[in-house]
Amino acid sequence: MSSTVEGTAEFKVPGLSDACHTWYKVVGDLKSSSRTPLIILHGGPGACHEYLLPLTDLAPSIPLIFYDQIGNGRSTHLPDKAGDENFWTIDLFKHELENLVSHLGLKGKSIDVYGHSWGGMLAAEWAATPNSENLRRLVISSSLASMDAWRTGITALRKQLPGDVQEVLDRLEEKKDFDNPEYEAAVEVFYKRHLSLARPWPSEEVQAALNWFAKDATTYSTLYGPSELYISGSLRNWTCIPILSKIKAPTLLLNGSEDEAQDVAMQPFFQHIEKVKWVTLDNAAHFSHVDQREKYMRHLEAFLSA
Repeated sequence: MSSTVEGTAEFKVPGLSDACHTWYKVVGDLKSSSRTPLIILHGGPGACHEYLLPLTDLAPSIPLIFYDQIGNGRSTHLPDKAGDENFWTIDLFKHELENLVSHLGLKGKSIDVYGHSWGGMLAAEWAATPNSENLRRLVISSSLASMDAWRTGITALRKQLPGDVQEVLDRLEEKKDFDNPEYEAAVEVFYKRHLSLARPWPSEEVQAALNWFAKDATTYSTLYGPSELYISGSLRNWTCIPILSKIKAPTLLLNGSEDEAQDVAMQPFFQHIEKVKWVTLDNAAHFSHVDQREKYMRHLEAFLSA
């Protein structure tokens, strides 16, 4: 049985009069374990940590650090900053990660970092900076190296949807009627194919992420958009391709064969990171850690143990 400790790290954000707080949960013992701790960066933005709890399969041998990023989950919410693209920057989330590392006493100590989807984008950005000198191993799961490459993959998948579903998406996106139940039903068709293949639908992990989006869409809507199929947020032209060669830690790439993070979105990681391995799991979508849980954990454990 793994020990679990929850807490909050005070996070002072320039321009805000009150300090924010980052909620975290440590599964395992950071002090006594001989294994390198794994810090887990959730996706979304705004999906929160719960949908990644299957990673506790790696405990107790590997200490795990889950946290909810600022604006989300059990951390400080800032709904008055909705739509503020100057506030919600990747630098904000990189600073939050560094603040958490310091709070946990891990600055200068060896750490592993795992990022899923948006979390992979954030992990790659951070891993390319000088502040990542203590990074031992990096895992980028179901993510993207540029929004243009992501768009290419999403567009191809969209064209494979039934014609009537495509018609609904096109018509209601043109009107920007994203709250229309007809639009939500059409998006769900896409999600059932490319978010998760686990049945019955939705799995508890999928539902956990969707629940958080429904409760507070501030970060998701500002950074990404109203749905996975309509990219209008501040990340719309984002790319990390020019800095990927600065990532020196051995890196594992994971995605699913039916993943909305298609190979075209993952390929630049493989091309530009020096020490890299790439595994694509069959019969798995964006939540491949749920769809092919046992195989996924086996690859992850082997990479982190090497």
